[in-house]
Amino acid sequence: MTRDGRPGPRFAHRADSKRVAYEVTGAPDGFPVFLMHGTPGSRRGPKPRGIVLYRMGVRLVTYDRPGYGDSERFEGRDVADAARDVETIADDLGLTRFAVAGRSGGGPHALACAADERLRGRISRVAVLVSLAPSDAMELDWFDGMNNDNVRGFGAGSPDTDAVIEEIRQRAARAAEDPRFLLRDLMTQMGLPDRRAINDAALRGIIFDTYQEALRAGPYGWIDDVLALRRSWKFDLGAIDTRVTPVRLWHGAEDTFAPASHGQWLAARIPGAEIEVQPGAAHFDAMQQLPRILRWLTGAEAPVSGNLLIGARPGQ
Repeated sequence: MTRDGRPGPRFAHRADSKRVAYEVTGAPDGFPVFLMHGTPGSRRGPKPRGIVLYRMGVRLVTYDRPGYGDSERFEGRDVADAARDVETIADDLGLTRFAVAGRSGGGPHALACAADERLRGRISRVAVLVSLAPSDAMELDWFDGMNNDNVRGFGAGSPDTDAVIEEIRQRAARAAEDPRFLLRDLMTQMGLPDRRAINDAALRGIIFDTYQEALRAGPYGWIDDVLALRRSWKFDLGAIDTRVTPVRLWHGAEDTFAPASHGQWLAARIPGAEIEVQPGAAHFDAMQQLPRILRWLTGAEAPVSGNLLIGARPGQ
């Protein structure tokens, strides 16, 4: 058990002996789906409530990327390394077939799994919500439409990684002194669609909780995530075979954290990928899309009604 009374994580060990912390929720005999968290984030990030997952027949696997929460840091990791994390956890659970979803900073890591040769044949479908494109994307103005906070957080195209690291260290230090700093800071960068999406007090509590867990051992997961996203992802989007592993992308048209142009760029470079850009929606609307995306990932079409987010109170 953790200090707040929640069940503690499970642990798997990669071939390089690095420890990866994960948890499993939902239906014990349901179809397995990996959900990759955002940046910064942790295994405790927003997801449908356990009873909703149970009704949907989903066995949801979430984990802390290295350096976050209870996962051991892997300094210098690349986005492509996420495939080894997923392979390690899948082997630990005895999974031969599963789907993968990634939201925001987790999107590129989900695509890395789709492109990985060792996972080909094991991954049934991949879904990516509000993902960033590679920082060296040709024919894309990477920072166009992005809010000032994210522009600063990713270094505005500067090659000075030390400045980026220092920016993250300072923000993580402020969050350690005032745990609600990151959430308040985040809300100053939101447009109206995101403000509507995050108006739910329970959702704000979940975001606060995942940030706290992410930075509990320091800023290292956040630093390593940003550095990995800034450099080559170390895999080829064109290597994703959507005939074997169908890929679906979702983006809110009003997203200012990862502009919709990023999702459109990705879809154009993954042969056969599907994309939906929803008018009037933004970055945090992706959380409400998760149940629908999970139904697609499992091949189910039945609608799910009621309050979907974990921790939400009846009637919200």
